[in-house]
Order: sequence, then structure tokens, then C-alpha cells
Amino acid sequence: MQQLINGLSLGSVYALLALGYTMVYGVIKLINFAHGDVYMLGAFWGYYVIRFWHVNFFIALVSAMVLTAVCGVVIEFLAYRPLRHAPRITALITAIGVSYFLENIMSYFFGASARNFPQAIKVHSYHIAGISISNVQVLILVVSIVLMIALQLIIKQTKMGKAMRAVAVDPDAAELMGINPNHVISFTFAIGSALAGAGGVLIGLYYNSIDPLMGMVPGIKAFVAAVVGGIGSIPGASIGGFLIGILETMVQAIGLSAYKDAAVYIVLIIILLVLPSGIFGKRTKEKV
Repeated sequence: MQQLINGLSLGSVYALLALGYTMVYGVIKLINFAHGDVYMLGAFWGYYVIRFWHVNFFIALVSAMVLTAVCGVVIEFLAYRPLRHAPRITALITAIGVSYFLENIMSYFFGASARNFPQAIKVHSYHIAGISISNVQVLILVVSIVLMIALQLIIKQTKMGKAMRAVAVDPDAAELMGINPNHVISFTFAIGSALAGAGGVLIGLYYNSIDPLMGMVPGIKAFVAAVVGGIGSIPGASIGGFLIGILETMVQAIGLSAYKDAAVYIVLIIILLVLPSGIFGKRTKEKV
């Protein structure tokens, strides 16, 4: 049960990241490998506003979401929009290039060494039936679930959410019905990047350490979570994130900490072999 609690806390952050991957893929069929580095930008913004401006943690969280949303829109406009009709491999290589650009520019300006994230919230531990739960773990889980519910409401109940679903199904038909695909895609990047920024601030508070390369491995794990849940599926990304977080903590619990990353990639291989469309993915047939 202790490891389950730890896994849910970590998995909720992976779920926030995975949602960005799955939304972008669902709308424009692009795997945005720079998404993990947007998460890193959110963590650094939270670090600076808390340490130097001494703002409240929740103000830092919201401001990081706003900043990363803007960054996501700018990245889409400058890097991906000109390649909208290019082969997919071109956009994929560009995404990897954007990832390296963000990592190296942050290393150049802020140094490559790790920094201690300021403890904006005093840590308290609660012991219930032999299980230790900290207020930070509860905060991460609650904030993540609230953001996931808010995302679901946006997609299902708002006009822009309906437009997102229309563009995901058939962008040409959506455009004929008066929907501007560019606005929808920019909005999708903004929402996904805002969730990643929130995840960066939450993980900084959880691990108390950030660095310019911190988004690389979590970004890949979040991509695995999206694939496990079914790339393009919002509920699938959330469930996949929680599953990957629990898997990672369970592997650590049995004394195999050095292999926690390998376990995640093994799960990816198994899913691709046994259930290629993921747990909640749509199974489509291609005509020969």
C-alpha cells in the first residue's frame, strides 16, 4: 500500500505529461518529443518565481501553466506549423531538434547543474495503518486529478472542445464547417503544455531537485504511458500514467532501482506486441 501511494503520486505527473502527448497526436498525428522539455521550463519558472519573487505555491503553479501554454503555442507556430503538410518523419525529427534546442539553451543560460527546488509548502507526514502519506503527495494527486477533470470538461462541454474533436476526426470536414484548424491546434498545444508546466512544478516540489535535462526521461516515460493507455485517448493517457508510476515504484520496492527505467521500456515492447493500439485505443482496419 505504501508503494501504491508513492506510485499514484508519481503516476499523476506522468499522466499530466501523457495527456499532452495524446492530445497533440489525436489532433495532428504528431509525437511532440519536445513536450518533456516544456515540463522542464515549467519547473524552472516555478523555481524562480518562488525563490526570487516569494510568491505562493499556487500562484507559481498557475503562472507556470500560463508561461508553458504560451511556449507551446510559440513552438507550434514556429516549428510545426510550417511542416503541417510535410512527411511525418520530418515533423518528428523537428520535434527532437526542438527538444535538444530547449535543453541546451537552458543549460547555456542557467548551467547544467541541478538546483534545489524551494520548499514552498512545509512537509507534514501522516501515518495511517502503517502507511506514511505526506501532504505534498496528497497535494500532487489532488491537483493532478482536478486538472484532468477540468480537461475532460473542456473537451466534452465547451465549443472549443467540440472543435478539437471535430478536427481530430476529419480536419478537412471541420474546416468546411467553419472551424479554423490553426486556432484549434494552437489551443491544443496550449492546454497540453500548460498541463506539462503544472507537472514540472509539482515534480520539483516532490523531488526537491530540477535541472535542464530533467524532462528527457519523464517525457519518454509519459510517451510510453500514452501508448499503453492508447495514443489519442484522454482517459487512456491518464490510466497509462498511473500504471507507469505504480510500476516504477513497485520495481524500486523489490530492490531493482537500477532497472526501473528498463521495466517501463519492457512494458512498451510488450504492449506494442500484444495490444498495439493500447488499452483504450481505437482498433482500426486498413484496406489492402
